[in-house]
Amino acid sequence: MKFSHISVLLQECLEGLAIRPDGIYLDGTAGGGGHSLEIAKRLTTGRLIALDKDPAAVQAAGERLRGLPAQVVESDYADIPQVLDRLGIGTVDGILLDLGVSSYQLDTPERGFSYMADAPLDMRMSQKGPSAYDLVNSWDVSSMARIIREFGEERYALAIAKKIARAREQKPVETTGELVELIKAAIPPSSRYEGGHPAKRTFQAIRIAVNSELDNLSRCLDTAFERLAPGGRFAVITFHSLEDRMVKQKFAACCKGCVCPPDFPVCVCGRTPEGRLVNKKPIEPGEEEQRQNSRSRSAKLRILEKL
Repeated sequence: MKFSHISVLLQECLEGLAIRPDGIYLDGTAGGGGHSLEIAKRLTTGRLIALDKDPAAVQAAGERLRGLPAQVVESDYADIPQVLDRLGIGTVDGILLDLGVSSYQLDTPERGFSYMADAPLDMRMSQKGPSAYDLVNSWDVSSMARIIREFGEERYALAIAKKIARAREQKPVETTGELVELIKAAIPPSSRYEGGHPAKRTFQAIRIAVNSELDNLSRCLDTAFERLAPGGRFAVITFHSLEDRMVKQKFAACCKGCVCPPDFPVCVCGRTPEGRLVNKKPIEPGEEEQRQNSRSRSAKLRILEKL
């Protein structure tokens, strides 16, 4: 299947990054190259570094960006400092992250991300390391329930974990279809379709765990900001509350100045803000974009400028 992905909040990202033709920019989640392509087209003497840990995305982005001032690298965005060091780049003028799973990954059944098709349990973005099959069939009940509850915000997490554990006593849970049926059976019929498909939250939780998404995001937010040049901008698109909360808190911490107790007569900490929020509230897709791309509905864009 051809790698395709509709770029969410495309114009808002381009405007938010305030692209200069001679700037150096980094797209940490290149996917099919949609955002990367539009950034690269606006460069003359500048340069774009496009990262993705999915080999299929790297190949697709490389083809799409051919002939433009762009370089595609297979890497996780958590390793942005190491990538820049290898390329001999000190600082960049803008960083973009479009988090979550791509349309290609969802729409390619054999990748095992979708609860809408029966396929082998996988969910690995990098196609390396332990898969969803490995984790679902090895977690103990308490660990599985905790992950489904925390990463999926699923209130029936314990019941789902117990149902999976009982099923795998007979045989391993091998496919997405098998997992979906177990999840459905664990949720009371009256609550089964609250908030969308009954497997949505559990699949999200397992995917986040398989790909260490929150750990990698935390690492990236801590270290990538340091590689922005003064005036450089960090734009992040999130798709669920766990990601958005982390980005919001990290960005707020960068904008915070003095942390001395209120009763101190003068500041002794010497802390000054490192950044400023370009938009006080997150930017969300308009009605037209939501109509054209239903997967954009939960997207939120936050932008931080380095001082």
